[in-house]
Amino acid sequence: MLKQEWPAPRTAKFRQAGFVYLHVALLYESAVYAMLQVDPSLLPLRFGVPWLWLGLGALIAGFVFIGLYRWQNVWFARIIWILHSLRLPSLIASAFFDPSVLAPQAFYMTAILAVIINLWMLARAGWDI
Repeated sequence: MLKQEWPAPRTAKFRQAGFVYLHVALLYESAVYAMLQVDPSLLPLRFGVPWLWLGLGALIAGFVFIGLYRWQNVWFARIIWILHSLRLPSLIASAFFDPSVLAPQAFYMTAILAVIINLWMLARAGWDI
């Protein structure tokens, strides 16, 4: 059974984490859509067409949001925290160390900030008492 029962403050942390994750996903989806409109060559094709990934991204975002908001399972929050933290190395590399990056440095720095805030909210849900 995935659903866990928590006191009201802990339940609020899960719900907040769900909404923050949803907003970060919206930011990512919007960035991909904007890149498609400006210059589709900004997006790599090695993993398939960007429209496919936009659709999958929306499904994953919905699944994670529902998981955090309704199930309120600490292991689910912790796993999402781990998976989401894997975005940081490539964002940091693109923001500070890769001169061949096409997007502005501020784009990656904003993404780093959004990911850190999301990780904080996920940690509150997954580890706070």
